[in-house]
Amino acid sequence: MAKGAPRDDAGDRDLRIDTPKRTAAGLPGVTHALGAGVAQMGVRRTALTLLRVNQPGGFDCPGCAWPEPGPGARSHTEFCENGAKAVAEEATLRRITPEFFAAHPISELAERSDHWLGQQGRLTAPVVRHPGSDHYVPISWDEAFALTAAHLSAAEPDEAVFYTSGRTSNEAAFLYQLLARSYGTNNMPDCSNMCHESSGVALSGTIGIGKGSVTLDDIHRAGLIVVVGQNPGTNHPRMLIALEEAKRRGAKILAVNPMPEAGLINFRNPQKPRGLVGRGTPLADQFLQIKVGGDQALFRAIAALLVEWGAVDESFVDRHTSGFEAYTAVLRTLDWADVAAATGLSREEIVAAARLVAASDATIVCWAMGLTQQRESVATIREIVNVQLLRGMLGRPGAGLCPVRGHSNVQGDRTMGIWHEPPPWSPAAGDLLGVPMPTRRGYDTVDALRAMRDGRVRVFVALGGNFAAATPDTAVTEAALRSCALTVHVSTKLNRSHVVPGATSLILPCLGRTERDRQESGEQFVTVEDSMSAVHASRGRLAPASPDLLSEVSIVTRLARALMPESPVPWAAYETDYRAIRKVISLVVPGFEDFEARVSDPAGFTLPHPPRDRLEFPTPSGKALFTAGPLSVIRVPEGRLLLQTVRSHDQYNTTIYGMDDRYRGVRAGRRVVFVNPEDLAALGVADGDTVDLISEWTDGVERRAKSFRAVAYPTARGCAATYFPEANVLVPLDSTAQDSNTPTSKQIIVRLEPVA
Repeated sequence: MAKGAPRDDAGDRDLRIDTPKRTAAGLPGVTHALGAGVAQMGVRRTALTLLRVNQPGGFDCPGCAWPEPGPGARSHTEFCENGAKAVAEEATLRRITPEFFAAHPISELAERSDHWLGQQGRLTAPVVRHPGSDHYVPISWDEAFALTAAHLSAAEPDEAVFYTSGRTSNEAAFLYQLLARSYGTNNMPDCSNMCHESSGVALSGTIGIGKGSVTLDDIHRAGLIVVVGQNPGTNHPRMLIALEEAKRRGAKILAVNPMPEAGLINFRNPQKPRGLVGRGTPLADQFLQIKVGGDQALFRAIAALLVEWGAVDESFVDRHTSGFEAYTAVLRTLDWADVAAATGLSREEIVAAARLVAASDATIVCWAMGLTQQRESVATIREIVNVQLLRGMLGRPGAGLCPVRGHSNVQGDRTMGIWHEPPPWSPAAGDLLGVPMPTRRGYDTVDALRAMRDGRVRVFVALGGNFAAATPDTAVTEAALRSCALTVHVSTKLNRSHVVPGATSLILPCLGRTERDRQESGEQFVTVEDSMSAVHASRGRLAPASPDLLSEVSIVTRLARALMPESPVPWAAYETDYRAIRKVISLVVPGFEDFEARVSDPAGFTLPHPPRDRLEFPTPSGKALFTAGPLSVIRVPEGRLLLQTVRSHDQYNTTIYGMDDRYRGVRAGRRVVFVNPEDLAALGVADGDTVDLISEWTDGVERRAKSFRAVAYPTARGCAATYFPEANVLVPLDSTAQDSNTPTSKQIIVRLEPVA
């Protein structure tokens, strides 16, 4: 099969294109949510399960990290369409047994689509692929742990990589990092490296903490909300409810995106009668259709106008910031021709947006991967910080900085120490538990791939996630995984990573969020941290999909005991009773003091944020920092386009729920590339033509994604978009964001080559 070709028998042969939607959710959202549940779980199980999502005493949605209102303010249906799909896929009645693997060799599974793999159901028992074999076969848990321990013992600590997905609970994440560091390495890449690492770097360097500064209540109280590089209608649908509430209270919304997104045009709230039968709520007051990569120039231009107009909170700037004079000196050199070239916007459009900012007494800027996966992502987010500092938009109600995180507990994982840098509290944890902690920097995701590619990694262990589908440069990634002596995947379902195994490969099935976790001391719960630093409990209620499943905590602790039988860490006690894990977290992780008692409150608790709470900035100067690097203007060669990868509406991260993207009018297929009609005409490509996508990078390697249908679409001129993971093959491993090393999946120069 040709590299980059469709991996399913059906392919995209039934692909059809309809008119894009101009409204989101409403009755169709309800219908699709319930339809997904019934198809996977049946009617009764669907009703009982969905009514427990994001409820006190229930379980946290395994989808996005958008926060819930307080317990008394929550809807009985506190989930969105994609959340319902995520729950349905985890609580499905479909099962993968050892007989499945006997009937399907790995080589056959590798030809299947990501959607097909995910639709086969829950994994039920541990399996192993032995060297030279084309099949996974059953293995006992004890044998699996012994095998993994033997490989790790034969390797040097830095020859092992411990990857983590954002779905992991706080308790499992803390133990996982403790396992890796007790073993002797900080090689802990995680999904943050591919999404909001740029946010963390930018915010840490400017306000002193790498997290957003707003709460859900702030969203409701804002006077202006800027949504930039984000499509909440698909990626964080419950955010639309918060935006609707803000609009009801009088807020303005400014949308900045290369593509018009239905959810920001009009929202029909499916939790209210008027949303099901009415016209819905228009959300965006102004839409700036910016070029891919033009956001830094936009926010610098807004800052220049604010300074020119005298719309600066001088008291805030004088008392709480440094670097203002140097920054304004840079603003005075702004070249508006560069701004126009970078953004594709008129000066009048930018002035109108700046007037919204100048008129607002409470502004929040929200962003997601549309900003964080560019080459100048960190500089762009710093520019957003600059604008907010000019206006004094930190430490006041309804204002602040809001990186909207993706996966359910991705922020909690980092708080718990899942990081390739040793966290500041790591020495205290080592002293408390009697184990030395490594101090050298470990591998992030891109560095891990480079090390695997170069033969410097022997063992790859993944606690959740789908590493092969989430990472860039698909050919390099798959070869890197296959080069390992051992790959281990802790998973609930089958995915792409399982079919690109190392010489020896293990699949270890674990409990999902929806399932009861019963240990020796009784039924357990776990905790998660949402995108706004609120921590709360999650308690599964369904019977496990198989009696052979172990919790993530059990898997980590049993592997630790097999690997380090003389360790002073009380691994067995942690497995028996998760309160013991929370006890040690409370002693070493800042903000988690009295953890057990505080998380027993149905509302949970919010972690401290000094800039938000007290206008204190944990930076070297004690003040927030204005920064100004060179302005980036992407010059795309003639006949080329600037490509960004996006999700479909039937997708969350690498999980493909279905083959439709109804908001963009795509049905029964995914191999499409959205291009402005004028660009198609200039390139000599007709709407509906089949093209190959070829990325152009300085290494001269041709990276080709085959057989995509060109779709005339109202995206920004000079830009294009297509879905990941299908287009990950086009992202060079060495094309990364400055300072954060995040793959530049939103900044790929491509040419379209018609297929004869």
